[in-house]
Amino acid sequence: MKRIFLFLASALIFNVSIAQNKTVNDTVQSLQVIHLKPNSILGSKFEAQNRTGSSYYMSQRDLTKFNYTDVNRALLSIPGVNITEEDGYGLRPNISLRGTQAERSSKITLMEDGVLIAPAPYSAPAAYYFPNVARMEAIEVLKGSSQVQYGPFTTGGAINFVSSSIPSNLKGYARMNVGNYNSRQTELRIGDSGEQWGYVAEFLNFNSDGFKDLDGGGNTGFDRNDYSAKLSYRSKASAKIQQSLTLKLQYSEGLDNETYLGLTDEDFETNPYRRYLASAADNITTEHDQIQLTHIIKPAQNITIQTTAYSNNFKRNWYKLDYVDTGNGKVKINRLLEDPTTFTTEYAAVANGADTAEDVFGVKANNRVYYSRGIQTKANFKFGTDVLSDLEIGMRYHTDQEDRYQWVDLYGVENGNLALTSPATRGTDANRISDAQAIALHALYKVNFGKLTLTPGLRYEDITLTRDNYGSSDPDRTGVNLSSRENSVNVFIPGIGANYRINNLWSFFGGLHKGFSPPGSAPDVDAEESINYELGSRFLLGGLRGETTVFFNDYSNLLGSDLAAGGGGGTTDMFNAGEVNVAGIEVSFSYDLLANNSKWSVPLTFNYTHTQTEFQNAFDSDVYGEVVVGDKIPYIAENQWNFLAGLSHAKFDINANARFVGEMRTVAGKGSIAASERVDRNFLVDVSGRYHFNKNLTGTVNVINVFDNEYAVSRQPAGLRPGHPFGINAGLIARF
Repeated sequence: MKRIFLFLASALIFNVSIAQNKTVNDTVQSLQVIHLKPNSILGSKFEAQNRTGSSYYMSQRDLTKFNYTDVNRALLSIPGVNITEEDGYGLRPNISLRGTQAERSSKITLMEDGVLIAPAPYSAPAAYYFPNVARMEAIEVLKGSSQVQYGPFTTGGAINFVSSSIPSNLKGYARMNVGNYNSRQTELRIGDSGEQWGYVAEFLNFNSDGFKDLDGGGNTGFDRNDYSAKLSYRSKASAKIQQSLTLKLQYSEGLDNETYLGLTDEDFETNPYRRYLASAADNITTEHDQIQLTHIIKPAQNITIQTTAYSNNFKRNWYKLDYVDTGNGKVKINRLLEDPTTFTTEYAAVANGADTAEDVFGVKANNRVYYSRGIQTKANFKFGTDVLSDLEIGMRYHTDQEDRYQWVDLYGVENGNLALTSPATRGTDANRISDAQAIALHALYKVNFGKLTLTPGLRYEDITLTRDNYGSSDPDRTGVNLSSRENSVNVFIPGIGANYRINNLWSFFGGLHKGFSPPGSAPDVDAEESINYELGSRFLLGGLRGETTVFFNDYSNLLGSDLAAGGGGGTTDMFNAGEVNVAGIEVSFSYDLLANNSKWSVPLTFNYTHTQTEFQNAFDSDVYGEVVVGDKIPYIAENQWNFLAGLSHAKFDINANARFVGEMRTVAGKGSIAASERVDRNFLVDVSGRYHFNKNLTGTVNVINVFDNEYAVSRQPAGLRPGHPFGINAGLIARF
């Protein structure tokens, strides 16, 4: 591990040394104090490129190149982001930043418009709700020491999705796409602003029949609707004190015919898009609503105060096959597909499609209701003349809850169809409520001494986590068998970042900060803690812009989570995994071959991420398997890269995105990876084209997986799962 880190540091020094000896007309812009857009964490590419820490701003222009609705495809173009795909559409992404646990994106701070967006970020952070990237105008990714502004997860980083903003004048937008697998997308948006009032309203529908083939036939796709609106009022331009008030309302609903049941290796080899009859009843229904009220006041020229009150409600019921019982006891579906030879009769019941006895299949209703509410405020003070500085002070009071009220219905196959044979009483499986209350404070001071900028920061989290378990024998929740537990933690999270501009071509940035993730409600579980280091450079060589970063995360305690989505038992309990080292390098280069041509543009972008992980102690768990010292963390590809090439003209543009993701382990280990514990590497190419008939009408074509590569993305939750095959859609965009 030490040799790897020294090699990565040498690569960084080599890259920046090249920049030192070149003379070009372009310059690295000096760091300035910039007041951010409301509810954003970066606000622009300029701020991202001059942060005292690794950061990335994906603009509206970047997002519309491919019109992705799959957030996985968008985020894989950002260095330091690891993705474990699951359903082929990015409906429930598994995102890791710098080697954090990927399952359900539960170890990163997820936000929409600056507000925590996971269903219950503290008590149940697994992100079963995720905002649709198609209605976003920007994605902001922040890593490094400056992320102490955003929590509670500070190890890997923060991702903020910026939704459609209110336009300055009357604008309308309509997009309609159709594609194979009977896929359709419809997006409608209209907005306007006057002297004091402004609004925007948006509707998005995304649906498909799905690319998997269910034994016996049936829909394996999804249908989602998303409605959102913003209404703002601001003071007159002549007012002595400038203020604004913005109300945001959002509602979404969905039906996804998705399952946890994958395929055995042999069946995947025969037809990776097959889906067993035993999963015919599997689907997840969701509803989400959000209210945000944001007030901004500027009591003085150098002071801005922003306060947001928010409420998120989410409910879902994932009705899915959980176990098979052919008379030999209950066998979980992940065990069954890992070893179909041992569980011959259970596998036959799942895969053969022949009639079975009654009550063979246990289909669990993973019924849960969440809420997340709070109020947060931050004040920015800008002062100084010769030495510019900016102080941000913020606080947040937050509460959230997960209410599990689940049951297991029993099914059998009758006349070639899956049939309900024994309906269960609701609440007779998991029947518990988890709550969290948290107070968070932070301060970040940015000071500029000419070429040097420093950003020391401090975060404080005071968290109380509780769980009331009523038990499966008390569905009415009388409390006769009630068991309760509580866990509290309060922690200071310091960090400091720096940026030094050597000259107009070359700058260094770096920092260190404490990483933190909240524990669960079990009192014997410790918080996740680490010390994280990074060193990077940004440079310009003619038209070539580059950024190279090395990082090292030294965990004193890594937290694991027993998620069914990660192949565990589904209790969601946290457990201590001990000391872990994670090191890596992130590289990004961009260049326009025709930068000086006024009519044509050929932009090229290359991104690369290398990640090394290593457990420093031995333990055993359902999630990671039997771990020994030196083992690697599962589902983190050591190597991944993407190359984006475009050809742009005033009338049209064509873009191609090639991406490579290296092989991944599915259980902890080291050395060569056994075939049964491996997800093979994959290489994919996506292509898009747009033709502008006039300023109001554009035609689009998007192709994903151009070469129709068959590839596996995961062995979790249960069995091998395929990525999306060749997909094509075409449509029109109208604007006024």
